[in-house]
This record gives sequence, structure tokens and C-alpha cells, in this order.
Amino acid sequence: MADTVEAAFEYEMMLDRVKVLTKREKKVLELRFGLINGLRKTQREIAKMLGISRSYVSRIEKRAIEKLIKETNSKNSY
Repeated sequence: MADTVEAAFEYEMMLDRVKVLTKREKKVLELRFGLINGLRKTQREIAKMLGISRSYVSRIEKRAIEKLIKETNSKNSY
């Protein structure tokens, strides 16, 4: 039971942190890491799906991860 409560709390905290991402950043991370259906996509596959370059996907992914790290660090500092 305690594990379930803790997992729910951590899930809520993560949802709060994800709010800092743009729709495109969320989409790239969902596809890249298989967060919706468990199927991970390559940067090349994502680029083709979104009609952008692979290098732009890489920049979006990097920026999104940096935002999440920054948000996590700011939330954990209090």
C-alpha cells in the first residue's frame, strides 16, 4: 500500500515538472523514450514523422531534458 501511495506521489510530482515543456518537446520525449506505448523511436524516425531535421530533433530533445533537470533541481532544493 505504501509503495502505491509513494508511486502516485512521484507520478504527480513528475506531471507537475513536465508542465515546463512545450507540446513539441513533450512529443519528442514521448516518442524517443517510448513513454506512451513502450516503442522507442530514433531521432531520424521522429524527424520524418514531424517533418523536421534529425539535428533539430536532437536539439529539442536536449533542451527538454535540460528543462526537466532544471525543474527537478529547483523543486528538490526546498
